[in-house]
Amino acid sequence: MAPWAPAELWLLLLLLLQLCPARASAPRSCPPACICTSDLLSCSRQTLQRVPRALPPTATTLDLSHNALSQLQDGWLAALPHLEALHVGHNQIGELSPRAFHNASRLRHLDMSSNRLRAVERHYFEELVSLEELLLYNNHIARVDENAFARLSGLRKVYLSWNNLTSFPFHAVQGLGNFSLRTLDLSSNSLLSLPVEELAALPEHVRNGLYLHNNPVRCSCPLYLMLQRWRQRGFSSVWDFFEEHTCKVSDAVPRSLIKLLKYSHLFENCSAEPDPAQPVPFPVTVGRALLLACNASLPHAAYMWISPHHEPIRPPGNANRSVEVFHNGSLRIASARPWHSGVYVCLAISGPHNVSRLCEVNVTVHYSKPDGEAFSTGLTTLLGCIVSLLLVLVYLFVTPCRCPPCCRMAPPSPPQECSAQSSILSATPPATDGPSRRASKHVAFLEPAREALDAKERPAPGEALPDGRHPKVLQLRSDTESISSVFSDTPIVS
Repeated sequence: MAPWAPAELWLLLLLLLQLCPARASAPRSCPPACICTSDLLSCSRQTLQRVPRALPPTATTLDLSHNALSQLQDGWLAALPHLEALHVGHNQIGELSPRAFHNASRLRHLDMSSNRLRAVERHYFEELVSLEELLLYNNHIARVDENAFARLSGLRKVYLSWNNLTSFPFHAVQGLGNFSLRTLDLSSNSLLSLPVEELAALPEHVRNGLYLHNNPVRCSCPLYLMLQRWRQRGFSSVWDFFEEHTCKVSDAVPRSLIKLLKYSHLFENCSAEPDPAQPVPFPVTVGRALLLACNASLPHAAYMWISPHHEPIRPPGNANRSVEVFHNGSLRIASARPWHSGVYVCLAISGPHNVSRLCEVNVTVHYSKPDGEAFSTGLTTLLGCIVSLLLVLVYLFVTPCRCPPCCRMAPPSPPQECSAQSSILSATPPATDGPSRRASKHVAFLEPAREALDAKERPAPGEALPDGRHPKVLQLRSDTESISSVFSDTPIVS
């Protein structure tokens, strides 16, 4: 073989220098018929039958909904290490392979609604350890494995409505790994019966978000009483869908469904039993230490408390030891504060899915009362109302009269012109019964005449003055002169 000429070597080296940098720095292009942004990849409504191969590794949200996908290959998400939300709803996926979601540990939201899934197997989602929301509604699911959500410790919302479920493993949601569950939607399925005792043992935050409406459940008194208690406690699952809770009167008649909460008079014969889930009241003063005891009769059990803010409290407690959980299940709060008020739930875990609710304690943190307070606030308010009522009655019926003789006088008759003043001011002594009656002299000081009477005698503006020679005018003049003499400083002697 002839050696390479220098010119040929330089030409080959130049060709390599031009090709290698271009290949090393070539960016991964966006798949055809998709929309790519900085962290969003949307391939929706493209009638795709397979997932595109070239996927940008920077995507945190991938939308493959409304396509024709029938399966998801193993490890297909390895190229998306930062993926947090995946939308594959409205496709034709019937089952999932064991490693369909391998390398998707950061995924928090998964939407697989409106597909053709017939079951929820254990291996379907066990790789999604960070999953928080799972949408599986409007599928053909007839069975859910009891370990399907065992490893999903952060799962908060599960939507399984509009499926073909005839039963559900409710005990599976009581496990230690599902204390964060807030919504479990099982509405519009084919549930024939509900385990009332298992539902009553669920934590309160789970029952508040457990939706069971629009199911052909057989009517029973325990079911009715349970839903009535949930309604009285204000659970959203009952309040939001009050008329949609139905039950079947007879199994022989499939369409014999009634709204059991709306027509509650049909269940009047159901005797209400005391609710075992009523929390025990526990008042405590601000600043005092608080110790809540939990029933420690279960052997080889681990204990956990759920705070009023729906946060787990596990042994040994928090870092600064202000809240401690002992091995016997007791919960200690070093210094009670107002934000510690609420319902605390004690759980005993003796297995992966064997959780028992031991007690619920309603803690009320209040401030201490002053030492000199002799009466309670309620008693003081009641006494104040009684005294006020007595004072009102005294004022209305026992009002004192400043002039007792005047209180019984008949109302005065209306004055007849000036006859009253003329009779009082007349200088002629009154008639006596006999001549032996001697005239006596009296000194009298009369009050001024009322302004109303003067106003009555005063002519209106524009009215013609009466003739001075009229008899009435003469009488008024004489009376006026008598009054002026009376109002003088000289006393009248009669």
